[in-house]
Amino acid sequence: MSEKLQKVLARAGLGSRREMEAVIAEGRVSVNGEIVTLGTRVEEVDKIRLDGNPVNVIKEEDAVCRILAYHKPEGELCTRKDPEGRKTVFDRLPPLKSGRWIAIGRLDINTSGLLLFTTDGELANRLMHPSHEVEREYSCRIFGEVTPKIIQNLRMGVELEDGPAKFQKIKGVAAGTGGEGLNQWYNVLLSEGRNREVRRLWESQGIQVSRLIRIRYGSLVLDRRLPRGGWSELALEEINYLRTLVSLPPETTARSLERKETRIRQGRIRRSLKNNDARQKPTRSGRLGKEIEETNEPRGKGRTKPTGSGIPIHKGKKGPAKQQRGPKAKKRTRI
Repeated sequence: MSEKLQKVLARAGLGSRREMEAVIAEGRVSVNGEIVTLGTRVEEVDKIRLDGNPVNVIKEEDAVCRILAYHKPEGELCTRKDPEGRKTVFDRLPPLKSGRWIAIGRLDINTSGLLLFTTDGELANRLMHPSHEVEREYSCRIFGEVTPKIIQNLRMGVELEDGPAKFQKIKGVAAGTGGEGLNQWYNVLLSEGRNREVRRLWESQGIQVSRLIRIRYGSLVLDRRLPRGGWSELALEEINYLRTLVSLPPETTARSLERKETRIRQGRIRRSLKNNDARQKPTRSGRLGKEIEETNEPRGKGRTKPTGSGIPIHKGKKGPAKQQRGPKAKKRTRI
């Protein structure tokens, strides 16, 4: 059975389906020795090359979907290679034997928080498409006086240069979480991912965003125990949760993730980042000390103990379920 060429390339981990459409349009792909155009369909026996290099075609039934949750720090770019040599979000990701990691959406250079990567181009394409309206929650520290009128405007919608936009929800965060005076924290909810949309919405009301952190994507919550610059691989139930969101069939197998392996990996990540300048700042004595990230998330109370990937799943208004501690703790299903 034939398939669209861009879908086959995306499944091989060469990029999202949209990226592959652009590559085909540029004349960089050949099938059986001939340059092809958009709309080409291929069979399993066809020989496909990208920029002259053979493409390892993966059958749909053989493809194993993998997803990483990455804690992006400020100062990293969501691009594979920067001409100026700046750090990118791909620099610390684990290597793959075949294919490559595809970022599901983007965060700008001054935004930190949860960023997902996958090896499945079709999944990435669907999750990024605005028609699926996957929720994204951000914690933002803003500078300026926020009046009830401003809140109403942002909830009802304002006109930006690329069309109308609004926050689905806006919630002020209790005092004592790092904001003083005109610096206050708010949690906001969007169901699309336009460029710098959170910042531009606040700026439309004369308010500046001084700190922006993505704390949730769908029902996947950023785990505070995952260090900035660290990653954790999602377990099968979490992978299938994301696939269900965009009407893709569930996976039956996934890379095995044991609790012991996850703990060891997170320990290695923390040690490798211990002396990273991005995570440290000088103390009064001139020595380097760990930089503490200011977020509005509660400490301890209400947090879940990680299983599988270590990424807790948001349960809505009730919050994450508490989990019994100690050696007799029972495993809980978070979906």
